[in-house]
Amino acid sequence: MEYDVLVIGGGAAGLMCALTAGRRGRRVLVIEHANRCGKKILMSGGGRCNFTNTGTTPANFLSANPHFCKSALARYRPGHFIDMVEAHGIAYHEKELGQLFCDESSKQIVAMLLAECADAGVTVQTSCSVESVGALPGGGYALHTTRGTMRAPSLVVATGGLSIPSMGATGFGYELARRFGHAVLPTRAGLVPLTLSGKHQEHYAGLAGVAFPVSARCGKARFDNAMLITHRGLSGPAILQISNYWEPGKELLLDLLPGLDPEAFLLERQRAQPAAELRTVLAEVLPRRFAERLCEAWFPSKPMRQFTHRQLPDLARQLANWPIVASGTEGYRTAEVTLGGVDTEGVSSSTMESKHQPGLYFVGEVLDVTGWLGGYNFQWAWASGHAAGSAA
Repeated sequence: MEYDVLVIGGGAAGLMCALTAGRRGRRVLVIEHANRCGKKILMSGGGRCNFTNTGTTPANFLSANPHFCKSALARYRPGHFIDMVEAHGIAYHEKELGQLFCDESSKQIVAMLLAECADAGVTVQTSCSVESVGALPGGGYALHTTRGTMRAPSLVVATGGLSIPSMGATGFGYELARRFGHAVLPTRAGLVPLTLSGKHQEHYAGLAGVAFPVSARCGKARFDNAMLITHRGLSGPAILQISNYWEPGKELLLDLLPGLDPEAFLLERQRAQPAAELRTVLAEVLPRRFAERLCEAWFPSKPMRQFTHRQLPDLARQLANWPIVASGTEGYRTAEVTLGGVDTEGVSSSTMESKHQPGLYFVGEVLDVTGWLGGYNFQWAWASGHAAGSAA
């Protein structure tokens, strides 16, 4: 079976690449090992798909080469994808911070991409596994699959990362990259809940389900959003965001009262409510159960008038620089993305083509480009897929 472009992976980046190449008149085949395309799209955003972020900039991405993503993101912007969404009559809304979600269902995004592929003459083959990949002597590639052998001058690797193996994630793309001479940078789970153990977990026992806004800091990175206490540790947007920057041994601090001057607040309450206990005062600005636990495990809960003017500033500093000693993360099982991947030094930033192997392309999560939480990773999938589809 002869084609112009073979795309391994029917996820966000693979489908975007396929429909872009198909629109150029290329004969394209998408090979997806699962029984349907876009499984991670379907589960994203609580089933409503946070399909882009209107504020996308290169600064929203992590990579060993922070400049690599600039070209593709500049040429395929959020507005381009929004135009396609609107052309298909899909209603959407902005949730917060530029995050766009479908009003109804993420199924609409998958249906849109498949309809665009069909209109462009793209063939999509599901339940088809790649058994081996070989470079042909005169150029091009041969794929031996469970549905037969396919050949094409261009091969696009859109196999994703290691996150959520229950969705079929594997390291196939990394193995393929190494075979063709590419370096693969160390991978780890990203946008993932943190786990606590020992006394650090015991301190939060019984608080699962408690959520409140925090400011999470690790190194120079800082994210203001909600934190959720779980049975195993900590989650919520602020924790997922900071997990991309945290590694064992790194200091992780929380401001438990973001947007509030804790020292001024405590001193004011001491003047206005001298008989009130600390737990009562903290419960005004924190969830009651969490405020009570603070006073059971860390702070003395006594009437405000009994705190000295030296003690209250010290207490305020602790609230603004609350240390979290995480034991690790929940790993790829629940991670939304994979950090690391195919080293971008060996890939063209304008076309996503290999610098080592003509006609070989890498797009999406398989590359060492990882976005923040909030639609950025989808925008990278669209942008990198479009870049490769415009060249393959």
